[in-house]
Amino acid sequence: MTDSTDNELPLARSYKRFINPKPARNHQDVMVILTSSLAAVLLSLFVAAVVLWVSGKDATALFEKMWDNLSSSSKLYEMVDRATPMIIAAVAVAIGFKMNLFNIGVEGQYLMGVFFAAVIGTQFELPPVVHITLIMVVAMAFGSLWAAIAAVLKVTRGVNEVIATIMLNALALNLIDFLFNDYFRYESASLDVKTKPLPTTARFPELVDGKLSAYILVALAVAFIYWLVVFKSRFGYRLRASGINAGAARTGGIAANKMILAAMLLSGAIAGLTGLKYLLGESYAYGPTRPEGFGFSGIAVALLGRNHPAGIVVSALLFGFLDSLSGPLQIAKIPSSIVLVIKAIILLGVVIVNEVVEVKVARRTADRTAAQLAVAEVAA
Repeated sequence: MTDSTDNELPLARSYKRFINPKPARNHQDVMVILTSSLAAVLLSLFVAAVVLWVSGKDATALFEKMWDNLSSSSKLYEMVDRATPMIIAAVAVAIGFKMNLFNIGVEGQYLMGVFFAAVIGTQFELPPVVHITLIMVVAMAFGSLWAAIAAVLKVTRGVNEVIATIMLNALALNLIDFLFNDYFRYESASLDVKTKPLPTTARFPELVDGKLSAYILVALAVAFIYWLVVFKSRFGYRLRASGINAGAARTGGIAANKMILAAMLLSGAIAGLTGLKYLLGESYAYGPTRPEGFGFSGIAVALLGRNHPAGIVVSALLFGFLDSLSGPLQIAKIPSSIVLVIKAIILLGVVIVNEVVEVKVARRTADRTAAQLAVAEVAA
């Protein structure tokens, strides 16, 4: 069996220094990291304003629409609703990051989960709670199975997971389209071509009618369970130890390849839940208007949230807020693409600023340790 760390791409090795940083040592370091992330957000807003001003647009209208959204309860509900799938996708990505794996295949994994959950969910008539639970288990199972392909390729053949999961995304889309068009099209009287609609027992309730799905509770539960498993359990310790230094982990008796398999399977299972807000709360079937883009948004949210559950929730809310600006910006005759500019600059700013902060924090920690050792030698 090939050692998964021997055949790593140089670029991937460099990038993984950022996606799986060493934990902060004290509250001061945590505040430095939080401040740096906030600075990246403010920098992105400043650059966006400059871009609008240079292009002849009213930059102040951007901030006016932001304030209007913050003061509107319906827009705040929309923000939370849009953040829901991104929280789950970001947790799936973060699990891989903690194992020093870049699971860029969350997109394909959750689409596989949505599709097969839609198909299998119509085969049963069950009580509502049981029916919804079954659909969630099916989505997790198929998401996990799709992620398992990349995991097996990595531990047996040393195939880089970034390449494998990108190719699996494309394969998933084509496989789903083939199965949908040839086997599972259900043409209703309205000519709305989808899979067979789910029965009413498989429909998720709403917290606020027409504004906020109760699936946000599932997303928050996923983030909480991620915190318990990854940060508070023995399995989570072994996962993080393998991610930080696979060689040292093997010396300590941790099988790195088994942890790769476990991390990818768990990441894929969580990814499978990402699209169920769409399936159980909006469309009640799989169709051409499938939910797309959450896998890649999850990568951005996980990076901005520093792979911590609280950071992920806050970052997803920020991205949900930015997405809710699209409509109001178009009304104000401001290109909605400025939202993409803001997101991109936030990511670049976070990567650059936090990399600098990591170096300074590590240096300060090393200086403190050296000073303590010097005091101990004098005392001895």
